[in-house]
Amino acid sequence: MLFVDNQEITDPSINIALETYLVENRLADEPMLLFYINEPSIIIGRNQNTVEEVNQRYVEENGIHVVRRMSGGGAVYHDLGNFSFCFIQDENGMARNFSAFTRPVIECLHKMGATGAALQGRNDLLIDGKKFSGNAMYVRNGRLTAHGTILFDADLDAVTQALKPRADKIESKGIKSIRSRVTNIKPYVANEYKGMSTREFRDSLLLNIFGVKNRAQVPEYRLEEKDWEKVRQIRAERFGNWDWNYGRSPAFSSERYFKFPIGAVDFRFNVERGMIQSIRIFGDFFGLGDIADVEKRLTGIAYRRDAIEKAFSEIDVKHYFGNIEAKELTDLLVG
Repeated sequence: MLFVDNQEITDPSINIALETYLVENRLADEPMLLFYINEPSIIIGRNQNTVEEVNQRYVEENGIHVVRRMSGGGAVYHDLGNFSFCFIQDENGMARNFSAFTRPVIECLHKMGATGAALQGRNDLLIDGKKFSGNAMYVRNGRLTAHGTILFDADLDAVTQALKPRADKIESKGIKSIRSRVTNIKPYVANEYKGMSTREFRDSLLLNIFGVKNRAQVPEYRLEEKDWEKVRQIRAERFGNWDWNYGRSPAFSSERYFKFPIGAVDFRFNVERGMIQSIRIFGDFFGLGDIADVEKRLTGIAYRRDAIEKAFSEIDVKHYFGNIEAKELTDLLVG
């Protein structure tokens, strides 16, 4: 097995593009192992409705990345307190089960003091009944990757806030995440590891997996500039743009209701491929204009904050709704 160094890049769109490049191209005859740590981000499963999974206002206020990955499964939160591991190899002869890939990680965690760590259910690693790692896999061009995360010292409050279930009503065909009790693995490891940073713990795990004493002994596949050029191209085409991360969501319908001082406003709309296909506005607000004008302006635009803000800024909202600001309407519609 060869280790691939991601050069301590923390941009999730680049890291996931790198993993995708390694899966879609057979660069070596041996299996590969990739580790990466991401800045605060939500990584969405391939078949999920992004809007349904994220607390959009919290995400925007805290500058959290949102990236749709290639594999299925549920949404997960990443930050500098956790890290991802990816085992990549030829599909031929490989059983499609998670035990084969998580076993080396579990065995190393046991050596590092977390003796209760175990694979439970189909794809989760738990300790004391709490989840510290979720795993997924996918196949491309005869290559398979099984990847997962390890919560070492993550901000668990941010996990809850960023992935907070939405209060509004959404009807979608996307695959919904199942919220579980989560924990960091740090409290369970031996004392010699408790004082480590996430990077230091990751590096110790790497040495344990390869059974060596220092980093120089880890066999490595070294990426060249031509590799990074292709990684950046994949990022530009997929993981770095809104259409992939939001626009590829399954079609959904939603209702957004709030009672403002000017009266109740009730948005009911349908979104397909990230675009508002139809919208109706109800409520007991006292507007002078025909609300159909607003519905027409909002129809056909991207369901994202900048596009909706622009639409409302071009409308005299007080004429249609009463004494209310465009931002308040945007916040209600976007969430």
